[in-house]
Amino acid sequence: MNLIGEMLSYPFIVRALVGGMAVSLCAALLGVSLVLKRYSMIGDGLSHVSFGALSIAIAVGWSPLKLSIPVVALAAFFLLRITESAKVKSDAAIAMISAVSLSVGILVTSFTTGMNTDVSSYMFGSILAMTREDVICSLALSAVVLVLYVFFYNKMFAVTFDENFAKATGVNVSLYNSLIAVLTAVTIVLGMRMMGAMLISSLVIFPALTAMRLFKSFRGVVIASGVLSLVCFCVGIVFSYAASAPAGASVVLVNLAAFVLFSLAAFARGKL
Repeated sequence: MNLIGEMLSYPFIVRALVGGMAVSLCAALLGVSLVLKRYSMIGDGLSHVSFGALSIAIAVGWSPLKLSIPVVALAAFFLLRITESAKVKSDAAIAMISAVSLSVGILVTSFTTGMNTDVSSYMFGSILAMTREDVICSLALSAVVLVLYVFFYNKMFAVTFDENFAKATGVNVSLYNSLIAVLTAVTIVLGMRMMGAMLISSLVIFPALTAMRLFKSFRGVVIASGVLSLVCFCVGIVFSYAASAPAGASVVLVNLAAFVLFSLAAFARGKL
């Protein structure tokens, strides 16, 4: 308790906890649909698109978030359209966009500002980089993501499990696939300040995969994924502070430990 009290005395850690928990919850909920639809790597691709947009924004002196959110949302929309055409497989499309965007970001950075603190914080994440404005923006946009997710929960459930059946019942599958992609894009951009482009996709993938070890219903997995994401994020931040370790990497390792524990619990339950 003394350690936690000491942590909360630092404003930058409080900002990181508040903003990070909001983004982690959004990423976990969306991650369930993405993992089940086999789009789990879209987070990695979009994070690289975001890095490219952020590099350009920093180079020309624009607001990074104001440029990257619409760019990444547009990339998510077109990525979905490409994979729906069946001419390009989803993994190939994600790999292609990811490589190109990362290359653009690196080239722009090398020709302009160089690998300065701002670029490094977006690339690798930094707990010190969360400003008051970042937290307010994260809370506002995370609230929008959560409201839309809850409001369209039934439609997303139908689209996630059986697109053909959803079409037959009159659901606009393309619209809700696009909604999932855009909400994911917003979440990825918000989380990059904390986790970095290299690690942000872990917030999307790990909680869903961990929850699926023990829970089988969609609602059970969604709830467990959200709870796990919040707990793992908080534990990761505490470990980061105690061990003076990078916050993003600490959160990923805690998520990995939770995945291993849940996998062992599932194995033990299967033997009983």
